[in-house]
Amino acid sequence: MLKEFKAFAIKGNMVELAIGVIIGAAFGAIVSSLVDDVFMPVIGLLLGGLDFSNWFIVLSDTGGETVASVAQAKELGIATLNIGLFVNAVVKFFIIAVVLFFVVKGINSLRRKEEAKPTAPPSPTKEETLLTEIRDLLAKK
Repeated sequence: MLKEFKAFAIKGNMVELAIGVIIGAAFGAIVSSLVDDVFMPVIGLLLGGLDFSNWFIVLSDTGGETVASVAQAKELGIATLNIGLFVNAVVKFFIIAVVLFFVVKGINSLRRKEEAKPTAPPSPTKEETLLTEIRDLLAKK
């Protein structure tokens, strides 16, 4: 059973999948930072100083308290509709989708080039060679 597991775990596809997941997680962190730290502050500035991370609607009773942030609302146990966090997630998804589109497009382009390469015709089998020789001998007579 240990041998079977070892064979399963070191298969090429399994290792490639693991590497893909690790790279995907790192790429997700980069995109999160790009959206949270670069894009959204600029978009917020263009929209009059709106801070998307704290763009929310209070859904439950606050008990007369003013809620200034999503973190404070969570601390107080107040239900909120976090619109800004949703917008951040949509922007992250869009960026990842665009990048993956171009990656897949590039891979498909390489595959098409590989498929378009002319391949040499297969060499004739022994039977075909013998039949050709017989035909040639008969043609000479």
